[in-house]
Amino acid sequence: MARHFLSLHDYTKEELDRLLALAIELKQEQKQGGEHHLLKGKTLAMIFDKSSTRTRISFEVGIYQLGGHGLFISTGTSQMGRGEPLKDTARVLSRYCDGIMIRTFGQEIVDELAAYATVPVINGLTDLFHPCQIMADVMTVMEHKGGYAGLKFAWVGDGNNMANTWIEAAAIFGFDLALACPQGYEPDAKVMAWAAERAPGRVTLTADPKEAVSGAHVINTDVWASMGMEAEQKVREQAFGGFCLDDALAGLAHPDHIVLHCLPAHRGEEISDSVIEGSNSRVWDEAENRLHAQKAIMATLMGGE
Repeated sequence: MARHFLSLHDYTKEELDRLLALAIELKQEQKQGGEHHLLKGKTLAMIFDKSSTRTRISFEVGIYQLGGHGLFISTGTSQMGRGEPLKDTARVLSRYCDGIMIRTFGQEIVDELAAYATVPVINGLTDLFHPCQIMADVMTVMEHKGGYAGLKFAWVGDGNNMANTWIEAAAIFGFDLALACPQGYEPDAKVMAWAAERAPGRVTLTADPKEAVSGAHVINTDVWASMGMEAEQKVREQAFGGFCLDDALAGLAHPDHIVLHCLPAHRGEEISDSVIEGSNSRVWDEAENRLHAQKAIMATLMGGE
């Protein structure tokens, strides 16, 4: 039976640590000009229900660097867009390809795909979780902080898929996470309850960004209206007043803090230009690490690395 990567809670801390160690190793090899064709001759089907810059490029470049081939599939230009049952797509792609990555809306879509696929399925993003991004984020923290133990992480903004996955990460890896979300935009209640049971006291939620950021070693934020929520932009701008990660708010964090943002960023909205371009920003390392973290996931799932 194939092992999938649908959410962080499907994995143990030890398994995720091994993936991160492999990601760092592959990054070092790549920087030194070494080749690691761990997936030579293998093909990754990449299904896109949502448009993308970083997800497509990082997966496509990543499978190439591993010696394999990435196959871009848009739901709008395939039989999936004409109503072909997802389970049929899963079965057929499993006969052609060695792995499937999907970037879509509902978590139930990737769950169904994985239920019928006989090859590994990787969650490239859903409305509920964004596990590949958080693996790249934790990798970035490890590079710049030497690890994640004993650090305070802060999340400022929407209780979206990023916030949900940070909650999972805090509970699994064992670090403190303080989330600040406006009333009515809190993280998924089931995810919060799961974290509270697994790691009591690790994850806290407030509506005060200053409280969450105070003393934090890592600050993370995201756009106020994610893809597909554009119609809510004006309403959200009002609800998220006071949640901009600017110099004043970042100044409450630990002096040696780092700033993360999964991109795309709306400067002047959820983050100021001075913060994302400032000396504490590690946003571009974070973006690069999507490549290396996903290579580790693909190599492990598709190649038995």
